[in-house]
Amino acid sequence: MAVEGEQAALVLEQGVIILGAALGFVTLYRRFGIGAVLGYLTAGMLLGPHLLGVVSDAGAMIAIGDIGIAMLLFLVGMELHPSRLWRLKKDIFGLGVSQVIVCGVALTLLVGFARDISLAAAVAIGMPLALSSTAQVLPFLRGTGEINTRRGERAFSVLLLQDLAIVPMLIVLTAMSRAPGVEAQPGWQIAVTALAAIAGLVIAGRYLLNPLLRIVGRVSERELFVVAGLFTVLAAASVMHLLGLSIALGAFIAGVMLADSPYRHELEAAVDPFRSILLGLFFIAVGVSLDLNVIAMQPLIIVGMALALVATKAGLIWAIARGFGVRGGEALRLGLLLSQGGEFAFVLFGAGAASGIITEAAVSRYSAVVTLSMVTTPFLMMVYEHLSRRRRADVDTSHLPVPTAATTGRAIVVGYGRFGQTVAQMLMAKDIDVVLIDSKPSQIEVSGDFGVKVYYGDGTRIDLLRQAGAEDAQLLLFCIDGVALDSEKLEPILEAFPQAEVLVRAFDRRHVMRLDGVEVAGIYREVFESAVSMGRDALLALGVGKAETRRVERAYRERDAERLAEQSKSGDLAVLKGRIFRPGGEMLEDNEGVFDSDKPDGTTAECG
Repeated sequence: MAVEGEQAALVLEQGVIILGAALGFVTLYRRFGIGAVLGYLTAGMLLGPHLLGVVSDAGAMIAIGDIGIAMLLFLVGMELHPSRLWRLKKDIFGLGVSQVIVCGVALTLLVGFARDISLAAAVAIGMPLALSSTAQVLPFLRGTGEINTRRGERAFSVLLLQDLAIVPMLIVLTAMSRAPGVEAQPGWQIAVTALAAIAGLVIAGRYLLNPLLRIVGRVSERELFVVAGLFTVLAAASVMHLLGLSIALGAFIAGVMLADSPYRHELEAAVDPFRSILLGLFFIAVGVSLDLNVIAMQPLIIVGMALALVATKAGLIWAIARGFGVRGGEALRLGLLLSQGGEFAFVLFGAGAASGIITEAAVSRYSAVVTLSMVTTPFLMMVYEHLSRRRRADVDTSHLPVPTAATTGRAIVVGYGRFGQTVAQMLMAKDIDVVLIDSKPSQIEVSGDFGVKVYYGDGTRIDLLRQAGAEDAQLLLFCIDGVALDSEKLEPILEAFPQAEVLVRAFDRRHVMRLDGVEVAGIYREVFESAVSMGRDALLALGVGKAETRRVERAYRERDAERLAEQSKSGDLAVLKGRIFRPGGEMLEDNEGVFDSDKPDGTTAECG
């Protein structure tokens, strides 16, 4: 008992030190905008056997941290309806497959030529290096609110395919094994096993898990939802692990099966805190396992290899993305975001060593390379965002008027482009005092030529709005181009100026979905009304009566509002796609009744 008590005290002391170090470094790094991952890695390196020696064995921590990765994929799965996942098939099996194959082959050749090793050893090193860090990229996308945007879906699709690629990579390593007594399992057998496991999880989710959650929902105790959430993740991960498959894949499928569950948000709230701490523990373990002696003996070589890995992957992913029609800036951002090595490289390196293909020294060397590549990602994203802002703002604005000189108006219009001009001029037609704000110097100068005073600045900043008189304004109108405004920026504005009604221009349906949940007076899609107006005039030009044209317009608006409500709720653009009018599909039958405007004698008939 005394020995057990001493062990418990030791574990407690280590836990306090680990959490304390993580808290300190993560807080410090977040203060400078670097991100949490680098804080956890630094804490792990500091506490590892090569510095303070508080933690000597990272194996158990990595095993526990793997559960955090499974929870992350479970939460992501709950945000993806099966229909939405099917819609991403081009990105998953097109962009994702291309990335794994092209990067895997390129890095295999690069490692083989650089280190002059056998083809089998080069494959065992090059293939794992092609994978990126799901545990690093997905929290970044969730933190920036991009997980449900087009750029976020694209990055997620590549990461998902990489997780699927682990199985065939393990098959290849086993087939090349030089260890005695190790035989490769037939690929068809693993494929059948994987499909059977996925089908089993789908059936269990539909006929076992949902009834269980219904029972828990009736009890309505939060503790039971925590237990149910953890049980779901661990059970799905355990099934996959027993079958020799990816535990993260099992958790992801379980999440997808619960995407339509009415208890989805309760499960997410229950699992998310565990996900955060376990992922942090995983990265601490990665930092602990980093062999600093390897770096100390060959610092230039290891750092150079890490930079070469990042540059190679970033360049190749950029080229592949461009080939799939992604714009240059977005393609570069995707390349930088996925340029690091991933956590599953450690698993594959271990499998390569167990199969006798690569040495333990090579495992230590390339594990250090992967870890250092992870360190670069936060800095690369910071540099990219900084350069993007510089490119947009590389104009002298010192001569432009700022809102400090503005007179208080009943309304403030933020964004005086083609949309904001129409809104503002309608207000000014009734002699309403309007303060105009825009962040584009060229727009401000052109407006000045027409005798319109527009103030320069970022109209989403609370301090600038306050200077423009927002505390006394009755109305705040955000007419900004693009999708720069989201719920995270709007909520503080609503809190700061509760007396003002807020109207927001939305770029498209996706933008409306990003604004979902914000209590504003109105959200207006950029081209919706003008498109409806043109459709209305087109029907009239083709001889459709005015009353029937109004009925068509009303039916379209109702269907569009219904679809948009469901899309905002589910995050899936493909929801209710059957409600879209299309050639050969459902159409409105001719209406027999007409309004008085259609009757030559001015009488009114019943409208059916």
